[in-house]
Amino acid sequence: MIRPHLPLNALRAFEASARHLSFTRAAIELCVTQAAVSHQVKSLEAQLNVTLFKRLPRGLMLTSEGETLLPVLCECFDRIAETLGRFEGGHYREMLSVGAVGTFAVGWLLPRLEDFQARHPFIDLRLSTHNNRVDVAAEGLDYAIRFGSGAWHGTDAIQLLEAPLSVLCVPELARQLHSPADLLGQTLLRSYRTDEWPEWFSAAGLPASTLPSRSIVFDSSLGMMEAAQQGIGIALAPPLMFARQLHAGSIVQPFAVGITTGSYWLTRLQSRTQSPAMLAFKEWLLGTVEEG
Repeated sequence: MIRPHLPLNALRAFEASARHLSFTRAAIELCVTQAAVSHQVKSLEAQLNVTLFKRLPRGLMLTSEGETLLPVLCECFDRIAETLGRFEGGHYREMLSVGAVGTFAVGWLLPRLEDFQARHPFIDLRLSTHNNRVDVAAEGLDYAIRFGSGAWHGTDAIQLLEAPLSVLCVPELARQLHSPADLLGQTLLRSYRTDEWPEWFSAAGLPASTLPSRSIVFDSSLGMMEAAQQGIGIALAPPLMFARQLHAGSIVQPFAVGITTGSYWLTRLQSRTQSPAMLAFKEWLLGTVEEG
């Protein structure tokens, strides 16, 4: 039941007194007299019909009832302060939490975020990265950008773009590759999915059962491509996500063959109502994807 008249001043007096365990220090913080703080706390205790403090000769000690009330008030006051702090220049700054698979975040999203910020200066974006394993509810995300088929239980998914996988490596290694068969003598870098290289070999005209002599497994394309750029091996990764490195010439794509194993998707829980910030981000993202 919501009380019709919340004693906000009394609650604030209690919260400050509980943090300091002193009416005097609470009064200094609140810029009132010690007697006023003590009166407010007594008024709150009378309204709740409980004792919130044990009055000691040298301070205060919370009762079990006071210990129950304090964390709730601290959280509420912190949320109020955070919300009020989001008003700026006649606008309310919205928070938007997005989790994106690391390859997409670094290779595609970050180079374009300046445009989003310019268009929506009153949206504060919190961007986290993951390796395609994400718990949207547990992490409190508004959106998650993932790679896959688009089928996630309880989730609405909008396809963003495909990113075919192809062979990427440093120029020094590329000069040793005259045909796809030459890859078999190299160290091949791959994800945890064991079917990607066999699928690429099949698309390149080699038997799908072809196995490399050496391979290293990575949990993200970012780590894989860092190894590739150090010349450790040859990666099977999406050129679209590493366009800057290709343009700079630090890596090259020795063969045109590519395979599509999934797409990047913008996802949200079906139970999550879309806020104005979410709608703005979705509209911007889809429009930017369409523009290429």
